[in-house]
Amino acid sequence: MKKYSLIKKLLYLINSIVAAILLLSYLLPFISPKSVPTFAVLSLLVPFLIIANLLFLIYWLIKLKKQFLLSAVVLGIGWLFSSPFYKLSGTNNVLNSDVKVMSYNVRTFNYYKWNKDKNAAQKTFEFITEKEPDILAIQEFYESDKISFTYPYKYIKTKSKNNKFGLAIYSKFKIIRQGSLDFANSTNNAIYIDILKDKDTIRVYNLHLESLKINPDKENFGEENSEKLLKRLKSSFTKQTNQTEVFLAHEKQWKGKKIICGDLNNTAYSWVYNQIANNKKDAYIEAGKGFGKSFNYFFPVRIDFILTNENTEVTRFRTFPVKYSDHFPILANLNWE
Repeated sequence: MKKYSLIKKLLYLINSIVAAILLLSYLLPFISPKSVPTFAVLSLLVPFLIIANLLFLIYWLIKLKKQFLLSAVVLGIGWLFSSPFYKLSGTNNVLNSDVKVMSYNVRTFNYYKWNKDKNAAQKTFEFITEKEPDILAIQEFYESDKISFTYPYKYIKTKSKNNKFGLAIYSKFKIIRQGSLDFANSTNNAIYIDILKDKDTIRVYNLHLESLKINPDKENFGEENSEKLLKRLKSSFTKQTNQTEVFLAHEKQWKGKKIICGDLNNTAYSWVYNQIANNKKDAYIEAGKGFGKSFNYFFPVRIDFILTNENTEVTRFRTFPVKYSDHFPILANLNWE
């Protein structure tokens, strides 16, 4: 009996630590990674911390122990004040006047053969063609003659004439302006276009913030040289902060309707997301369902986003778990009428 009591005490101690870390993580959106880079790494672990607390909550409830209150209170605070981890129900009020927007990190259309499926690129082209987005924002784009989908308008920005890696935005609407933010000392970038829809001019951003270089096929957080991993993550988060500041300064100059697509390489519990999503609607939060998982990792991670003005109606949001890339494509229906 004493041994069993000791085990329960140990479990509650672990529960307390996990709950305390999750509670601390709620401060992440308000603290710049420049101030405490190590703390920013915690944003990647929030989904795991939520799941761990849920498991402890269920365990103590089954045992009919009041210890369940600890995780219940911490999770309740997150439910009220933090970005949702899971959406119980979505919205499907699609209108004929909707604009369908897709954001997709395609991982170079499998140019480097990371996917053993030799037809991964063709399947990607066919998938995009089938979904027929009006606006398509692609990260980790690779310019190739094999691209089979066609749009009347497009803006492609690669690193150089010889380096065909970069970003692209395809549009069914006329592009009247385009540009690149050209992040310093990075292979990542942000581009934008201004499109004409009826009498409206809408700005569309395609963001790809600094990559964390986490391989979904490996257990990175358990690798032997964890110090090296932590140093790399801290460096990436600092770069993301600088890139976010560059983006926000540019975005501030545009007062009209906007759509922000992209791979932020960070979660909805981060300072980066909080800054970019401020005073905007997150299409997943407005109309999504489930975890919204957009990165093919071993626990639910949402790092790809579609954001828009607060007065925009999001009539539908979907994530497609197709494994043609290490990211899953996301699609939102937006309406301004």
